[in-house]
Amino acid sequence: MNIKNYINGKFLPPIANGWIDNFNPAIGEVYGQIPNSTKEDVEKAVEAAEKAFPSWITTTLEERSKILSKIADLILEKLDFLAAAESKDNGKPISLAKAVDIPRAASNFQFFANAITQFSSEAYESVGLNAINFTLRQPLGIVGCISPWNLPLYLFTWKIAPAIAAGNCVIAKPSEITPMTAYLLGEICTEAGLPKGVLNIVHGLGTSTGQAIVEHPNIKAISFTGGTKTGAHIASIAAPMFKKLSLELGGKNPNIIFADCDYNKMLETTVRSSFANQGQICLCGSRIFVEETIYEKFKKDFIKKVSELKVGNPSETNTNIGALVSKQHLEKVKSYIDLAAQENTEILFGGNRVVVENSENGYYLQPTIIEVKDNKCRLNQEEIFGPVVTIMSFKTDEEALTLANDTKYGLSATLWTNNLNRTMQFAKQLHTGIVWVNTWMLRDLRTPFGGQKDSGIGREGGFEALRFFTEPKNICIKY
Repeated sequence: MNIKNYINGKFLPPIANGWIDNFNPAIGEVYGQIPNSTKEDVEKAVEAAEKAFPSWITTTLEERSKILSKIADLILEKLDFLAAAESKDNGKPISLAKAVDIPRAASNFQFFANAITQFSSEAYESVGLNAINFTLRQPLGIVGCISPWNLPLYLFTWKIAPAIAAGNCVIAKPSEITPMTAYLLGEICTEAGLPKGVLNIVHGLGTSTGQAIVEHPNIKAISFTGGTKTGAHIASIAAPMFKKLSLELGGKNPNIIFADCDYNKMLETTVRSSFANQGQICLCGSRIFVEETIYEKFKKDFIKKVSELKVGNPSETNTNIGALVSKQHLEKVKSYIDLAAQENTEILFGGNRVVVENSENGYYLQPTIIEVKDNKCRLNQEEIFGPVVTIMSFKTDEEALTLANDTKYGLSATLWTNNLNRTMQFAKQLHTGIVWVNTWMLRDLRTPFGGQKDSGIGREGGFEALRFFTEPKNICIKY
């Protein structure tokens, strides 16, 4: 199947006729091709967006809201079809795509369909000076949205929905590894009546297509989710051009477990927070710190629970862990497991590739638990982004907090305790953008999302996203 670019409401082949193979990770075989777009394709998309912008900016909020709601409805109508496409493209269990990825993509559009009708600006009366100030929030114009491969439609729509809700036109690039549902979104937008040129989807490599989007002078903002190294490269180009930047980057998230927690709830959630989506979620708790008094019990129970997870073909309903997204990524994750012998660590469970019946060439890996003794080891400092977690004990609150913060990343943290004082102290002192207490991945779309340190800059979600995709202008009137 040949995927095409979606530009000015039409599906078009790449101008230079360059193509990239698209793999099905469950079987390790090519099942289609996508455009290897160049700066000429990006230029064509920008021209379409510039043509569409003057009329889109004057579209009423009610009309924009109606179109976004229609897109949300169509995503849900096509739930099974989109989930199957996402699973085939990404390797995740189809059950996960149906339960999480596709419903969340619909929620993204529905949320911002509602949010844009409630988004307001400020007014200030200068008492005694006979003046009033008010703030206009106007769309930026043409913006770029670049999304990753781990939650393809979920994160693609998380960027696009607020951008077009705020009145911008969008040049979007999905990951070249997982392009299918982005391609299908183009069909849905046409069916929903989104005007031509408001959303343009250009496929290709980050080094060529992504580069062309970032460096285009008429694209006023870049919203990117992906690796920290790529984010730094984007910032080096965009910052001197004074583009607005939102960068959601890597994570090495601590999962801190105290003895006074609800143990069974913690154990069940920790299995999920460790290995959901094959561990390929930036929010996974990949560093598990357990209070010493329950460490041995946790270790035994955790290994047992993880050993019961089924690694299998994503299309099977009882599969818990599907295929990793690509052969290259599988090899990267496996290279970290191979470090265990060098770093004075012990593999407690897993660590091996899995051969799945009728999918012998697929990219499967056992969920892996590694016991470490030093938080400074590479396994605890570098983002692995796969079904691999480390576990380590601690004695005191102070030690747990030090271990949790001792990394260059600061995206999220999970804390398990029923001590209110400890909860408040840790919530304040953890150097992360998100702290979950006695839960994980419980998301309210109104809340700000993003990280500290090398986990990025800026915030997505709720009105934060609408503020990012608009420019404030103060008006002062003296009367």
